Formats: sequence, C-alpha cells, structure tokens
Amino acid sequence: MLEKFYPDEYLDSTYMIDFEEWYKKGYRAVLFDIDNTLVPHGAPADDRARELFSRLRRMGMKYCLISNNQTPRVKPFADEVQAYFIEDAHKPSRKGYQKAMKKMGTDTANTLFVGDQLFTDVYGAKRTGIKSILVKPVHPKEEIQIVLKRYLERIVLYFYKKKRGKVQV
Repeated sequence: MLEKFYPDEYLDSTYMIDFEEWYKKGYRAVLFDIDNTLVPHGAPADDRARELFSRLRRMGMKYCLISNNQTPRVKPFADEVQAYFIEDAHKPSRKGYQKAMKKMGTDTANTLFVGDQLFTDVYGAKRTGIKSILVKPVHPKEEIQIVLKRYLERIVLYFYKKKRGKVQV
C-alpha cells in the first residue's frame, strides 16, 4: 500500500542529480517543484538554481516548474530561470503533470519529476506514470501543514528504505 508513495530515487539534493546520465537514458524533460526542492520556501531563484537551468538548456533538456503555489510566486521564479511553469497545479492531481508535458512536447516515457514531498510531488508523478526523484528539503522552515505531513512522510520513508535495504531494523 505504501509503495504508491515511494520515489524511484531518493537523494540529498536536487543539485546532486546526474541529469547527464538521465539524458543518456533517454529522458528529455524534467518537471520541478520549486519550494524546498530548488530554493528555501518563498525564496527567489539563486545562483545555484540559475546555473542548474543553464546546464539543462545546454544539454538540450526541457524543463517546467509545477507548483501548487499561485502565479505571483511561480512566474517570477520561472522568468528568472527561463522555464515553462504550471501554477496552482493541484498536485497530486495528474492534470498539472500532463499539462506540463503537453507544453514541452514530451510524455511519461521521457519525463522525470523532482520534488521534496511524498504525498503531493511523488504521489502525483507516480499517478501520472512519471519517474520520480525525491530530494530532502533545502531548508527546515516550512508551513505548518507541510510540517505535519513530514511526520507521516518519515513513516513511509522508513519502509521505503527498509525495502531498499538501507535501514537497520
């Protein structure tokens, strides 16, 4: 039952992902959550984020930001990193993921998702049929509803790691 929340990969940071390797495997697009995936919650694009998107452009990788936030949060960030974006995506609904792929001209077989939350980001990607990478939150400061979900995420991640042989029982 918990497997529907398991990411395909779990890493410490978005900035550790070997996108060149994913490109070699046939992936041509990446969907990103913004807050606590790329930058701390509510923060503007920083040098590290701008460099990541520049690197993806040089590779020929398409990308789109997919966020449950509204336009005033998402558009300035997207403009700064020159990204397509889907605001008010209602993750884990499939519609936002599908809309993002349509914008980029990609599909579930060649699109990757990167986010920091299991119950919205990863679950939505899995429901859509997209390979997902869960990353640890960039910063510990989060809204209260997210803090509460993190307690449940710890339980799911415990069983995820146990299944992968990464937890001592």
